[in-house]
Amino acid sequence: MNTPWSKPVAILIGEPPEETLITTTQAAAWAMIEDWPVEDGPALDRALAVCAAVDARKSKPEDARQAFVDAAVEAGILVRS
Repeated sequence: MNTPWSKPVAILIGEPPEETLITTTQAAAWAMIEDWPVEDGPALDRALAVCAAVDARKSKPEDARQAFVDAAVEAGILVRS
């Protein structure tokens, strides 16, 4: 699942919030599982599913990146993509 993305995604996360660059599907999944400011949401659920699909080689890394961006927008933590 440590599949690199072509372009990093910057989010504000943690306590206190700090800018974090997410560069792989694995880092995205960990961020959503461990540090996400919301517990559920349609974009979050989809992003987690797409990250798992990348691990199973059923989806492309860039699909996971876009799903992660959508989840970050949903959570209000996207800085830049």
